[in-house]
Amino acid sequence: MALQNIGAGNSDDAFYRYKMPRMITKIEGRGNGIKTNVVNMVDIAKALARPASYTTKYFGCELGAQSKFDEKTGTSHVNGAHDTAKLAGLLEIFIKKYVQCYGCGNPETDILITKSQMIQLKCAACGFVSDVDMRDKLTTFIIKNPPEVKKGSKDKKAMRRAEKERLKEGEMADEEQKKLKKEVIKKKGTSSSKDGAPKSTTSRKKANGSDEDRASPPRSQIDDKNEAHDKEDVDDDIEWQTDTSLEAARQRIQEQLSAVTADMVMLSTDEPEKEEKTRTKVSDNSENGNFLTYRTLVAEVKANLNKGVEAQELVSHLAALPASAQEKMSALYEALFEGIEKGFAKEATKKKNYLAAAVAEEEGLQLLLLCAMEEFSCKSTSNALKEVALVLKALYDADVLEEEHIVQWYQKGLKGDNKNSQIWKNAQPFIEWLQNAESESDEE
Repeated sequence: MALQNIGAGNSDDAFYRYKMPRMITKIEGRGNGIKTNVVNMVDIAKALARPASYTTKYFGCELGAQSKFDEKTGTSHVNGAHDTAKLAGLLEIFIKKYVQCYGCGNPETDILITKSQMIQLKCAACGFVSDVDMRDKLTTFIIKNPPEVKKGSKDKKAMRRAEKERLKEGEMADEEQKKLKKEVIKKKGTSSSKDGAPKSTTSRKKANGSDEDRASPPRSQIDDKNEAHDKEDVDDDIEWQTDTSLEAARQRIQEQLSAVTADMVMLSTDEPEKEEKTRTKVSDNSENGNFLTYRTLVAEVKANLNKGVEAQELVSHLAALPASAQEKMSALYEALFEGIEKGFAKEATKKKNYLAAAVAEEEGLQLLLLCAMEEFSCKSTSNALKEVALVLKALYDADVLEEEHIVQWYQKGLKGDNKNSQIWKNAQPFIEWLQNAESESDEE
């Protein structure tokens, strides 16, 4: 079955993840009883996460014809002969009104009906709530036939918990069986050691006629064998564990490596010390006048942007300036977005080339970009803080930021000194969407 991107604005994106099947229609009947059958309406509705009755009813409302969707057979009929292209155009309008988020354009939305009988779309990616135009005829049908409440995520979580409990119970049962087996082996070993000496003497008597010809083993050898057997049983009962603390790791490294190579090993605990050293170096240099002031750096970047300097040329020019990497990234971000009151996500999409070039050399630069966005959004007086989720979504779709670094920045921020900032609450819907999308892909 041929697939196409959901939404007319995404038709040229070859890597767009949200797809739906192309519409297939069939003309049935003759004369006054002629009808158009949308053959794959169920598959289309499933891809849009909307009931097939909504799309069928929308066709009838817009064409001024009777329409009906049969739940039992899954057939969608619209009275009259209609071209596939005409119905596909109406479907695109339906997607724009009732599927796509009005903020970021993502089709992963849920229909909400408020107490005042208003229809809203809640985006699972950016958390934006869109108000649907209630003047449309389809809205009355949706209110009378609300969508079913999704319970799949809760059921999946409950199934995962039950599966974990079942595995724990199975492991406990296996441990009990091992203990019982060990006890049985111990009992058999003690009984065989007690009965072993007389049996050996009787067998020797039967074979050789007397036990004087061949001497029995000395008592010390028998005791040594029993002690060795007991030690093996004790070793089986002992569960050896490795000390994973930092001090133990340091000690093992010092023991295994030579004095020269041990100094080359870098543990994670040394990183904060290095950061403090670099900060002190930066502060010393700034006091000596070697570093540019931050406002001068922003003005320098703005001047290059006004000249129309290309992204790669601007980044190479920034690299030559005497300033820290974080200051350069913050200056670039502020120069790009300063003075903007609304539409930060659209602006981020327009200027993605500059941001992509700034983080292209190393993966660690993505965290610097996220910190720059955090700093600018928190101190800005415009709507930058409100549109954090939309900006993250835009940069994620443009492959400027990767999921791993976004989640790392978010988790680090929740544990940092600025953990009570509003930016983390605004970014939370997008982070949850990222994690849910990852878990669903893993399950598939």
